[in-house]
Amino acid sequence: MEGAVVPAPDLIAVPNRYLDRRLAVAPRKVRRRVRWTAALRTLIVLVVAVGLTYTIVGAVLSGPPNVPDPLTPSGVYAILPARSMILSGDITGGDYVVGNYSTIDPGGVSVSVAVYNSTEWSALERGASTAPAYSIPPEPAARIVFSAPYTDTYYFVFSNPYPVPSGLNVTVYIATDYESNVGDDGFG
Repeated sequence: MEGAVVPAPDLIAVPNRYLDRRLAVAPRKVRRRVRWTAALRTLIVLVVAVGLTYTIVGAVLSGPPNVPDPLTPSGVYAILPARSMILSGDITGGDYVVGNYSTIDPGGVSVSVAVYNSTEWSALERGASTAPAYSIPPEPAARIVFSAPYTDTYYFVFSNPYPVPSGLNVTVYIATDYESNVGDDGFG
């Protein structure tokens, strides 16, 4: 056939007659060692193939990991006098956190909420005065709606207004939910 591609002779799977002839006249120990080596190589290939298949099928069947989001709690928190309760976690730019909070004990106490990004938070921890990325004035109950302008770690700070000498803890019910804004995935 004209124009047909013929594979190179070393790529064609043919028995190696030279090796077969040498193996036939080799001592019995050498023949046994060659057979065991061939069997061991085959076994290794089979074990690796079965292991990879098991790993891949297991990963596919188990689905994506389910990691609880630290910005999706729902619970009751006691805040010590002149202290704060902090929820923190990473938020992708364009995603948002919604929820609400309300004071339970003592009822009607106004709690302030402020949200800081990682830069503001580190400055606040050093004692510097910073402006939060988002804040809610002191209220006994309010709705939280925070949309992250960019990807960062954000800190939601709920503060007890009472001074330390009062000894009054404030119990707050907080429920938030991290929402992904799929429409703003950055691939616009």
